[in-house]
Amino acid sequence: MSGSPIRAAEIRAAAVVGTTAWGTTLAVLLARNGLRVTLLARSEEEAARLQADRCNRARLPEAEFPPELTVTADPARLGEAQLVCFVVPAQTMAANARALAAAVPVGATLLSASKGIEHDSCRRMTEVLAAALPGHPLAVLSGPNLSHEVATGLPGTTVIAASGGPVEASGEASAELLRAAFHGPALRVYTSDDLVGVEFGGALKNIVAIAAGMVDGFGFGDNAKAAVITRGLAEISRLGATAGAHPLTFQGLAGMGDLIATAYSPLSRNRRLGELIAGGLGLEAALADLGETVEGAATIPGALRLAERLGVEMPVAQGLHGILYGGVAPRDAVTALLERDPKAELSRSGGAPAS
Repeated sequence: MSGSPIRAAEIRAAAVVGTTAWGTTLAVLLARNGLRVTLLARSEEEAARLQADRCNRARLPEAEFPPELTVTADPARLGEAQLVCFVVPAQTMAANARALAAAVPVGATLLSASKGIEHDSCRRMTEVLAAALPGHPLAVLSGPNLSHEVATGLPGTTVIAASGGPVEASGEASAELLRAAFHGPALRVYTSDDLVGVEFGGALKNIVAIAAGMVDGFGFGDNAKAAVITRGLAEISRLGATAGAHPLTFQGLAGMGDLIATAYSPLSRNRRLGELIAGGLGLEAALADLGETVEGAATIPGALRLAERLGVEMPVAQGLHGILYGGVAPRDAVTALLERDPKAELSRSGGAPAS
């Protein structure tokens, strides 16, 4: 790691790792808020193209880069960043973090804006970052955040959860300090002390959104879609709470809020994947049609491994695994899910909703 530990009353310089649509959006947002922002591209060729175009024509052409935003492929340019945001596909998070270990400044806060769970290890993204870049304060940003809407200035909200107190006092991440960096005229930023819950909400809602897209694709109607979303939220809450999250987190923006946006918006790749699968495409063909990472599909294996380890039932995720990876006919799986034997929805003791 380079440089001296950061002691600052506010975040003035940030870096964003990943030129995904969401990574580009966050880089533009931070620059609009007056921060000096470095957007780290995968190659010199990509960096030169983005820097010349002053927008990401392939993924977010509507968002012009502010003057405060610089694109580079040189990790050494991260040297001044007080905040490093990782916005890469979840299954590549570990490799990206390890590759930047020598370039991330001492004391910089690491913020994950990627939504997923590692296949084999079942780790959340902040756990991946902590292992690859130990000693850094950690944070996560998640919520109902469709890139196009945020980038074009439509009203929205998000949630930031962080690992501790103010940077200037202890070197730990401050959710309030981070909130000030991201908060703007159109994006209202809320803070949370439940890093685990915010992270699980963002990762697991993508799975349910695929199922919701299948319901749409089959024309099963809004009643069926509401049932799948509600039962999906129940299993998100069960797994998250068992893993240490606060159950109420999943009733907020990082849980239900994010799930609603992802399950209903035509801008959602996860919902669109479900529609394509229902229309007869296999997983590989559907992913090729979409042309970008669909985190829900990649998260299912890790989520189910974690659920088995913790003894949590996840019928929606299990059904989707059979469809995407086990050759089960999509219509049969969705119908079987809707026809599961009913149980009491809630227990008087306040336990988690039944599946």
